[in-house]
Order: sequence, then structure tokens, then C-alpha cells
Amino acid sequence: MTMTNLPLLDSFGRRHNNLRISVTDRCNIRCFYCMPAEQVKFLPRAEILTFEEIERLVRLFAQVGVDKLRLTGGEPLVRTDIDRLIRLLKGIPQIRDVAMTTNAVTLARHAERLKLAGLDRLNISLDALNHDTFLKITRRDVLDQVLEGISAAQEAGFTRIRLNAVAIKGLTEAEVLPLARFAWERNLELRFIEYMPLDSEQNWADEKVLSGAAIRELVEHEFGPLVPAPRTDPAQPAFDYLYAGGRGRLGLIHPVTAPFCGTCNRLRLTAEGKLRNCLFSLEEWDLRSLLRQGVAEPLILEQIRTCVAEKRPGHLIGQQQFERPERTMHQIGG
Repeated sequence: MTMTNLPLLDSFGRRHNNLRISVTDRCNIRCFYCMPAEQVKFLPRAEILTFEEIERLVRLFAQVGVDKLRLTGGEPLVRTDIDRLIRLLKGIPQIRDVAMTTNAVTLARHAERLKLAGLDRLNISLDALNHDTFLKITRRDVLDQVLEGISAAQEAGFTRIRLNAVAIKGLTEAEVLPLARFAWERNLELRFIEYMPLDSEQNWADEKVLSGAAIRELVEHEFGPLVPAPRTDPAQPAFDYLYAGGRGRLGLIHPVTAPFCGTCNRLRLTAEGKLRNCLFSLEEWDLRSLLRQGVAEPLILEQIRTCVAEKRPGHLIGQQQFERPERTMHQIGG
């Protein structure tokens, strides 16, 4: 192994092999924990990375050990011909896994093409099954389309589908059991994610966090004891559990009450080509400018290594030293 392709290790020994790529900051819903309700200012098209620029950057990341990708947004399915990007990325030999996070609003008409393009996994955001609660969160009446998209993905042959639900105290407690049963009946994995301070209105408060522990208690009261599942990936953010009967899997992600920063292996590339070493990073490294200026690849790799080297030990949510990033979730990439 040469010096140029040494793995991406930060100063705490964390090896980074997981890159989240935002392909757009645009979205067709308006979840309050992610973006404003109206008058959203989106990036001009010329500022967003082209598919070819994304491919070129991923080839560089692959040289230094990145082998897992997740396409995010905004909503990645609003990006025209997203299946073409998937094909480009799947053509990079070192890349072993390409996933996508989607709200599934338009998934029904895209699922088959995504499967044919080689997409390995889908994460589908679904915070509520009650129409009124879903509307309060997303501010769009599209729950039926989301459910249709989930069915279409299964019909297209996707077997690795995970539902992600943001857990918000005072709003989603009544959704926990219906979501758990919905996922269990359809052989889907479900993960609950504690509400994080990335909302545009900055209404987040610690007392609005529905904790993973509280969710586990609700689920166990209905389904019986949850059995901790073996951790196949030490860097995974979730604590996974198996239902007592052996069928079905539930994950709990505790970014607020039990942060997983110590094993974090993720980097984030925004839609306009800024590299972030943490979801809550206060600094970004501009890779797009280097690409468009024709900077040599070793110098771009040097910038990537600098970003990784500057990674902090953790995000400090709930502590006095915590500083919120100026960017909201849709601008960073989920």
C-alpha cells in the first residue's frame, strides 16, 4: 500500500469507509425537522455536482478505502435520471454497496429502474401511519403515495428495505406500535431515530426527544422482550434487536441520549460538493472548486485527508459547548 492510498484515519483512529452523497437539496415534501415549510431557497443547477463529477470524486474516495455509498438529498428521486448515477457508481470496482435514502413519494414509478441499475438497499423515511400526524410532520398529504412506493419496491425485488422513523415526544408516541406492526407484517426492518437539532425553525429542544429507551419500552410492552442482535458492523449507528419470536428486526438510533460518535465511519458530500466530516460539522471542505479548477487528484485527496484529520471526537449535543450548524438537514444531506 502506497502513501497515496492509505485508509482515511482520523486522529482518534476511526477508519472512514462510508460516504453519504447528497445529489440535490430539493425535496417534494417539507418535514419540519429538515427544512422550512415555504419559500425555500434552493441551489442553482450550475452549483450542483454533475453525475460525472460525483463519479470522479467517488473514484478518489475508493482509492483510500471508501467502499460504501448512500445517495441522499433533499430527495434523491427528484434528480433526473438518478439510475444513471447508480450505474456509474456501481461500475467502480472497490464500491461494494450503494444504498439510497428516499421519502418514497415517487418511488412507485422509479423502483424497477433503481433495481435494474444495481441499487443494493433502500432506506425509506416513514415517521407516521396516521394521516393527520404524517401531514403535521411532512406538511404534504402524500402518505398513500409513500405506502404505494414501499409496495412497489418490494414488488421490484428489493429485499433490503429499512424504514426510518424520527421519534418526537408529544407527537409520534402513538405511531410507534403501528409502525412496528406494519414493518413486522411486511418483513421490513424498522429503525427509530431520536429527533436531532437540525430543523430550520430551530424549535428543537431536549424535552422533545423521544428516547430510544422509551421506544423500546413501548415495543416490549406490546411484542414481548426484544433480544439484542449481534453487531455485524461495529460502526453502525443503531442498536439492533430481534423480536422474541425470532422474526423481525428493530433498530434504535440514539444520537442524543447515547451518541455513537466513537465508532463513526461516515463522511458527507453536499449537493454542491462540500465535504463534511460530521453531520454537525461547523466547517466544510470545497471539493467542487478543486475539480472545476482542474486541480491534480493528489491535491484533492490531500484536501479529503485534511477534512478527516480535523474530525472532532463527537457532536456534543446536549452539552454547553454544542453549536448548531447553520445548515439544515436538506442542505447537508440525510
